[in-house]
Amino acid sequence: MAKALGISPAYVNMLEHNQRSLSVSLLMSLTETYGVDWRDLIKDDDANLLADLRNALKDPVFDTESPDLQELRAAIDHAPQLVRHFLGLYRNHRGTVDRLLKMESLQQVEELTSVSPEATVHNLFRENDNYFAALEASAGTVLQDAPCAPDDTYAMLKGRLHDKHGLRVEILSVEAMSETLRSFDEKEGRIALSEALDHQNRTFQLAYMLGLLEFPETLDAIVTGRRNLSDAGLNRCRVELANYFAAALLMPYDRFYQAAEETQYDVDRLSARFGVSFEQVCHRLTTLQREGAKGIPFFFLRVDKAGNVTKRFNASSFNLAEHGGACPVWNIHTAFRTPGVILPQFVELPEGDRYFTISRTADRPVFSKDTQDRRVAITLGCELSYADRLIYTAPFNLADRELYSPIGINCHICSRKACSQRAHQPLFVELSINPKHRGTTRYES
Repeated sequence: MAKALGISPAYVNMLEHNQRSLSVSLLMSLTETYGVDWRDLIKDDDANLLADLRNALKDPVFDTESPDLQELRAAIDHAPQLVRHFLGLYRNHRGTVDRLLKMESLQQVEELTSVSPEATVHNLFRENDNYFAALEASAGTVLQDAPCAPDDTYAMLKGRLHDKHGLRVEILSVEAMSETLRSFDEKEGRIALSEALDHQNRTFQLAYMLGLLEFPETLDAIVTGRRNLSDAGLNRCRVELANYFAAALLMPYDRFYQAAEETQYDVDRLSARFGVSFEQVCHRLTTLQREGAKGIPFFFLRVDKAGNVTKRFNASSFNLAEHGGACPVWNIHTAFRTPGVILPQFVELPEGDRYFTISRTADRPVFSKDTQDRRVAITLGCELSYADRLIYTAPFNLADRELYSPIGINCHICSRKACSQRAHQPLFVELSINPKHRGTTRYES
């Protein structure tokens, strides 16, 4: 093999043991010599696994020197199940720490080791690269049967639910719905939607119901075989998978991917073109992970005004906090001061990893004068290496070191020192405290 490729046997040996990476010239030689597709040689199905492993080992609980990239790749190649078990154990550890921090008593100790339904959903999507081919195909069959423009999607869905499932759709008053946004009465053959929903969300709710009713086997097949799933976890997975189907139906993969690339991922333009909301576009962008037509690997986070994480999806290497308490330096919280305005930000984690994010508020349905300000804030972000493909970075000089805001994932596990926004003593790092001196916070001098 070395002779055929024009390299030394020792170099072949290093390639086999992941001690060297394939150069472009060697990749071409392999393709020509052995007649293989170069895309099969560089396909990395374990990219997310490697990112999760690197993020886990950055936790201050591991106070020794972290393994280098070569060691981590070797572990994934030679002991993949061990790596997955390690990551599962680490997630349980983090969940236990987070719960302990929030608990006032230990009356329900059994809950400490359980995985929350939200974490179950996040892990399911993460393990599938935020992409489900079966759901994309199911949405495609509907559009083949009834092709229509975005303006006509609501009428198409309403007609299909009536013709194929014998269901009528009714828009009812807030009083009649009793603050429920959608209800399904199978006996009466009726789907009721609240008048509090705008047109975009009414359409999304009908697409969701179509996926739930027309493709239940497809939804169940995705979660079949997952161990230790509670009924709540199973139902949360079904809900999010049906949401995925709805997004795939309203924003068909090929057209949406092409539009995203053409507009440089301009969320407002994509929202207008496909007749969907800003939040729905951001969520859909995280799912553009099909081989051969991959978009930018984004992460998506949604928080309420108290900082609670209400939704998170991740196709990047960024480590998203499951619970509240995200870094106050991150402008996702500032977004509440300027409703509807997109706030760009370049951020740097304590380990030096850099990302670009945009944050903006999204409105919730309004039922009355008491529910007028139930906004949430959403963030869409990616690794810095992809930032130049986004329209939002055009005004910035990416080489300017002053551009980057130093953030952490969570005060409890952030090792950053001399941070004026620190709210908690780190769990695994001792900060120096001198009674005779006062630093920027009471946690260090």
